Amino acid sequence: MLELVEHIAKALVDEPERVRVTEVQGENVTVIELRVAQSDLGKVIGKQGRTARAIRTILNATATKLRKRAVLEIIE
Repeated sequence: MLELVEHIAKALVDEPERVRVTEVQGENVTVIELRVAQSDLGKVIGKQGRTARAIRTILNATATKLRKRAVLEIIE
């Protein structure tokens, strides 16, 4: 799931070398933290959060297939 989010984020931004994805394991939930350059934050979030919602939908579909639960957090 980490690689999936990283691949999508790098395709969206102008500075792909500044994309950082980390995974925090919880008891029931895996939190995927996405960090991008400040100038690319709007591209990852999208208008009214549509792009971020689409990434979260893909992440949830992947996690469900693996019988896990995942949450995406976009960190400034």
